[in-house]
Amino acid sequence: MTFEKIKHLMDITDDAATRLEILMDIGRELPPVPNDAVCTEIMGCTSFVQICRRGNNFFGTADSAIVRGIVAVFISIVDGKTPAQIKKMDLENMFTDLKINVGAARLNGVNSMIRFFKNL
Repeated sequence: MTFEKIKHLMDITDDAATRLEILMDIGRELPPVPNDAVCTEIMGCTSFVQICRRGNNFFGTADSAIVRGIVAVFISIVDGKTPAQIKKMDLENMFTDLKINVGAARLNGVNSMIRFFKNL
């Protein structure tokens, strides 16, 4: 799913619970991680999270439905882009613009994912 479609889905509701349900649905659509992808565990997340890469294609996994959704959002933003392109992106504001209340504990993980992408 593209980031634009995710943004549209989040824009059609103001209800926080509905936004979290949409986020979890998005996470269910994450494709499986290919065997030849290089995976990195994202430290700082309350859940187990891996972001995986094969060239400029990104994949991910997490053991929490909400966090899988967060991973899917970031992958929708960066997939197919080079590290140089990703470094120029304002990932924090793009995620914040979705107006998803992920809670303080998960915000640490969001920031850890952003750092990972910025340091590719």
